[in-house]
Order: sequence, then structure tokens, then C-alpha cells
Amino acid sequence: MTTFQTMVFLFFFVPLVKLVPPIQQESLNLYEYDTDIFEELFKQDYEDKSQDAIKKKGKDDMIVSPDSNTQLELQRDESVPKVPPTKDTDLATCLLCVCLSGSVYCEEIDIVAIPPLPKETAYLYARFNKIKRVAVSDFADIPTLRRINLSGNRIEEIEDGAFSKLLLLEELSLAENKLIRLPVLPPKLITFNANYNRIKSRGIRANAFKKQTNLSYLYLAHNTLESVPLNLPESLRVLHLQFNNITSVTDDTFCKSNNTRYIRSRMDEIRMEGNPVILAKHPNAFSCLKTLPVGTY
Repeated sequence: MTTFQTMVFLFFFVPLVKLVPPIQQESLNLYEYDTDIFEELFKQDYEDKSQDAIKKKGKDDMIVSPDSNTQLELQRDESVPKVPPTKDTDLATCLLCVCLSGSVYCEEIDIVAIPPLPKETAYLYARFNKIKRVAVSDFADIPTLRRINLSGNRIEEIEDGAFSKLLLLEELSLAENKLIRLPVLPPKLITFNANYNRIKSRGIRANAFKKQTNLSYLYLAHNTLESVPLNLPESLRVLHLQFNNITSVTDDTFCKSNNTRYIRSRMDEIRMEGNPVILAKHPNAFSCLKTLPVGTY
């Protein structure tokens, strides 16, 4: 009986039920909408929140986010000292060269002129470049210089007074350049090196070394000198004149012909090898020396 009732129900009522079609979901294509609206809303909301956070920044560098209770604290580092601003010229030189504790190293970088030096520079090393000229203005504002090394450049000209005002300068090297005459030297110079140049005797003033009361080491080897420089200071300990064109020496070159008791006590070394002069022909020229010069006898 139950089976019969079920069959009657399916036969009469099921056809009356209208099948409902499946729900069709509308696809949301974002590109069909104006995206500028979303961008404008996002930008406005972002700017408003940023301004709120900035306004809440207090004296103690505290930033509060408007969306949370989180506080971001920027701590000040009191241990870091304030660095004074650096001049543009100083910065440019120290980018090109190496600046370290009063020393400036500008070696083998192919510069053609001496760069502006930082104030209070004490030591300048500018070897093996292409510098051709030294001007008075190069060191006019750097009275603190104690050592200058310009060896291995192409220097042909040095303006008068380029070094004379450097009252603290103790060491000056101009070796391996193209000089034909010596510049005026500063008064407190201890070491002067002009080896491997083209200096002739007429390129050295008669009193070039007379007032150099601190000069101890003088290097003039491998030039074209025809004679030993005059008025060598009493402070001189080492004198290198080898491989020049010196043809003679006199009794007054190192000694004093009018004072037979005069002794040049500080002189330790004189080198004159490689010159045409025969030293044995001038025995009285070395009577005041503790040791004979190195050379041809």
C-alpha cells in the first residue's frame, strides 16, 4: 500500500513543481568601474592618517599611530658628537684624495695641479702625478704645512714665494721633476730633496742656502750642476752631489781658506762620485772635514 501511494504522489505532483534555475552569479569586473575613485579614497585616507601621526609627535620624539595604541619612540643618540659642516673644496679634495688626521694623500691619481687643501693640513703627499706648475696660491692659506712631497711629477716652474711663507715646513721633496732652477726655500727647512732634475749652477742663487740654519740634509744628485753650491750652512750633515757635471772645487767650497783651524764638525757625508772633478787635485778643499767626500781621486 505504501508503495502504491508513493507512485501516485510522484505521478501527479512532481510535474507541477517548476524547476528553479541555478542562481547566476554576476561577475564583478573591476576594470568596468572607475579605479580612480578607489585610488583617491586610499590616498586621502593615507594622508589623513599620516598627518594625525605627525601632529601627535611630541617633544620627546614620540609618534602615535592613529589606528592603534602602539607608540613608536625615536631615541636620540646623545653620544654622537655634532660634526661641523665641511667646505665644498675640502670635501672635493678628500673625495679625490685620502684625508687622514692632517695628512692628505694624492698619489698616482694623474692630477695636473695641486688641489685645494683642507685647513690645518700638515702633510701633503702628491707623488707620481702630472703636476707642471706650483703657484703661490697653492699653499697661501695653509701655514700649518710641515712636509710636502711632490716627487715624480712634471714640475717645470715654481713661482717665487710658493714655499717661502711656510714657516713650519721642515721637509720638501721636489725630486724627479723638470726643474732648471731652485725656488726660494722656507727658513726652517731641515730636509730638501731635488734629485733627478735639470738644475744648473746658474739656477741656484748665491745665497740660496745661507740663511738655512736648520738645513741638515741636502740632495742635489743627478742634475747638471757645474760647481758645488755656495754658502752651504753650518747645520749641514749630508750633502749629495753625485752624477752632476762638477769640474772643480776650491779651498772655500767646504772650508775657510783664511782660517786653518776651522772644522766643519757636523758634516758626516759628502757624495761626489760621477762628476768629472778629480778630488785628489784639491787636497786643501777638504782639510776641515772629518771624512773625505766619496768620489774620484
